[in-house]
Amino acid sequence: MTPNARLVDVDATSFDALPCCGIKNSTHPGRREKQCWLQANFRFGLRAKTLLAPDGEPCAYIEYLPGEFAWRGVEASGYMFIHCLWNHSKRHQRKGWGSAMVEACLKDAKEAGMNGVAVVTRKGPWLADRRLFLAHGFELVDTAPPDYELLVRKLKASAADPVFKGGWDEKVARYSRGLTIIRSSQCPHIAKFATEIAETAEQEYGIKPRMVDIRSWRDAQNAPTPYAVFALIYKGRLIADHQISRTRFRNIMNQCAT
Repeated sequence: MTPNARLVDVDATSFDALPCCGIKNSTHPGRREKQCWLQANFRFGLRAKTLLAPDGEPCAYIEYLPGEFAWRGVEASGYMFIHCLWNHSKRHQRKGWGSAMVEACLKDAKEAGMNGVAVVTRKGPWLADRRLFLAHGFELVDTAPPDYELLVRKLKASAADPVFKGGWDEKVARYSRGLTIIRSSQCPHIAKFATEIAETAEQEYGIKPRMVDIRSWRDAQNAPTPYAVFALIYKGRLIADHQISRTRFRNIMNQCAT
């Protein structure tokens, strides 16, 4: 651990005193939803930790749980699975805090006798740069379109590799009519994006979207994208596989109309 920085568990007693994935406003709808989501998933072995800088400022976050209960489109039984890891701002980068959080997860996985630790990354911009995990001995074991990667740090060499669920095209094809917004409470930022996109679709394009809530790890593992917890599908076509802004949504819809 970086000197004087420390990890604290995010739980029922500490949640109100800490920012939620960078959100401090206690009335933010995504923050309230995330609190309920955390409480519902602690029973599955979920661990959420905030890293406090030497001055006590919350500056980073990591969330992980046994892979059987992962909210991603993966099969990772026997592995600890990292949902997300990120610094709150650029000024908190390059201080070794990402490494401290990865090491804490590896320690918990080892103490629990698990096969290792798995995480989904991307070649493009993502929650945490894939290079952080590669530097800690993670290796690529599977890929999914368009550029998702499943990385693993094994603690038991003979353990079977985790895999992406696959069948993405068939799953997307289930939503062949109109605009579908797939959302969940696993990420508190989704609430804002989903609401803004739904409003824009109805007000500017005359489309009343269908909202599909991912309510369980089973739903997530069978979602139509590897990320699982957010997607936009328009007339059977995947147009966004992660959170996007209202402006980006407009650009996509305008392109669909041409």
